Amino acid sequence: MEGYFFQDDRLGIPVPSLEKDWEEYNMMTQQEILFHWENIRGQIPDRISSLEKEIDKKLGDLANENDFMQSCRINNEIAELASVINDLWIWYRTSEESTQEYKLDQ
Repeated sequence: MEGYFFQDDRLGIPVPSLEKDWEEYNMMTQQEILFHWENIRGQIPDRISSLEKEIDKKLGDLANENDFMQSCRINNEIAELASVINDLWIWYRTSEESTQEYKLDQ
């Protein structure tokens, strides 16, 4: 499925990167893209769980940190991880709606 997805290092998953409008792809290609995406999408909850564990660890580090500047850095890292989780949920939900719309159109 190379050419339809790119690895988003920030999110830790491949995300769609379509060069044409969805309707311009033939039905077989659409089905292949959706099948591949559903496999990726199925990994999103596990990725989120992993990031939540990282946040929990950093919260523990933050609770034990006495240096203000280091506390700020840890807090920044937590905020970035939370932002990634938010973006992953957006991909997860948006894709679910798109997949359902595709199935309804068939």
